[in-house]
Amino acid sequence: MTRVVFETGAVGYVHSHFHAQLKYGESGEFDALVDGVEKRRRAGDSVYLDPNVVHGVVCREAGVLLDMFSQARERVLKEIKA
Repeated sequence: MTRVVFETGAVGYVHSHFHAQLKYGESGEFDALVDGVEKRRRAGDSVYLDPNVVHGVVCREAGVLLDMFSQARERVLKEIKA
């Protein structure tokens, strides 16, 4: 699990990965793009992403997203530890 803090206007670039992902909005407001569909997400919202689904966010109000992955994203864990 990772906890990602976003300032207003920050972008979580559009990407995909082979991991399944569960995303939970701890706070803030985001425009989330998932598989070509954009939807406003707010604190308390969650979304499950199948592996290889294209997704990204734009932060509209400063906030925090919790991202949980299955299987662990080793590259992300290495970056956090660095």
